[in-house]
Amino acid sequence: MEVYIIRHTKVAVDKDICYGHFDVPLATTFSNEVIQLANALPKEFDAVYSSPSHRCKKLASALELQNVIFDSSIKEMNFGNWENKKWKDLDQTELNHWMADFINVKAPNGENLIELFERVEIFFDNLRLRQHKKVLIITHAGVIRCIWSYLLKIPLENIFKIPVGYNELFICELSKNSSIDMIKRIK
Repeated sequence: MEVYIIRHTKVAVDKDICYGHFDVPLATTFSNEVIQLANALPKEFDAVYSSPSHRCKKLASALELQNVIFDSSIKEMNFGNWENKKWKDLDQTELNHWMADFINVKAPNGENLIELFERVEIFFDNLRLRQHKKVLIITHAGVIRCIWSYLLKIPLENIFKIPVGYNELFICELSKNSSIDMIKRIK
């Protein structure tokens, strides 16, 4: 199965804002980014899966994709009480505790990286069972890093070393078992 994976387009939010589940506005470059993606993507897919976040839904709509399945399994990590707050304004003791072990520690009323990874793992295990030939997934950087971890067996503590840009497109060949034939990054 050929799987195309897109990170949503650029957002119009300061870099010092913590957001995951929070719906942030899109940058003014949205239309141009949609054109770039439309030119890079095949015209048809057997299935299209998207995060239900506004930034992903809007991209799916602008690409004029049909029968999109909105799946919370591929929504970004939930930062709970930290959502839409400046990193510097967070309780620094809580933040330092989380940063020391972001794999296991949750943001207050949020989730940890293991929970995000488990959502992605279940989604991909189920995707392997489908009879699709060509699939598109519209999602977020944290999810994409977890996909890389899932596919390449990269330890979770190393996934933030993987750069994932806005509007970036990845393609992988997903087999029925746990192996993969190919992963490539397309700008």
